Amino acid sequence: MSTPKLLAQALPRLRLAPRRTAGSIVRHVRCYTAATAAPLPAAPSRPAQSPMRRAPWPTPMQRRTFSASATVSHGHVEPPKPGEELYVTFIDKEGAEHKLAVSSGDNLLDIAQANDLEMEGACGGSCACSTCHVIVTDQEYYDKMPEPDDDENDMLDLAFGLQETSRLGCQVVMKPELDGLRVKLPSMTRNLQSSDFK
Repeated sequence: MSTPKLLAQALPRLRLAPRRTAGSIVRHVRCYTAATAAPLPAAPSRPAQSPMRRAPWPTPMQRRTFSASATVSHGHVEPPKPGEELYVTFIDKEGAEHKLAVSSGDNLLDIAQANDLEMEGACGGSCACSTCHVIVTDQEYYDKMPEPDDDENDMLDLAFGLQETSRLGCQVVMKPELDGLRVKLPSMTRNLQSSDFK
C-alpha cells in the first residue's frame, strides 16, 4: 500500500484525538507504515527534560527540508569609492538639507532609505506607487534625466503636490551628469498603488 493511502487511513483517527503529542502521532502513523516501510532508526538518547519543555526529537518522518534565498532589503547602497563620489542633496519636509555622497547607479529611493530620510517607497521600488515622489529643484538637472516612461507618468498622476519637475525617486538613477542634483521631498505623500485600481 502506498504511503499517501496509509496516511489517508491514519488521518481520521488522528483528528479524533485532539490532545496527542507529536510522539503519539508518530506512533500511530508508524503502525500503518510498519508493514510496508523499512524500520526507522531509534531517536538518539538525550538527557531528561522537565515536563514543561517536553519536545520529542524529530524522527526521519518528521524532518523537513528547509531552504532560504538571500534577502534583498532597501537601503543596500554601497559607499562610493574615493574619487568616484557623486553628490545629491535632499531637502526634507522641514526644509533641512542633506548633502550625501553616493555611487553611480544608485537610485534616489535607496539612497534616501539608506540615510534614514523620510521616503516610504511602499511598492519596493517597482514603480507601482507614488510614495517616493521627489521634485527636482533645478530644471537643468531635470533635462539631463531620461524621459519618464508611461508607468512612471501613471504613478506621478497619483502623487501629491505634482509639479513640472516631479519624478519618482525609484526611477532616478545617479550618473555623473547628475552630480550636484538637488531634490525636494513633498510635504506629504499618497499611498495609492496601481493594485488599488485593478
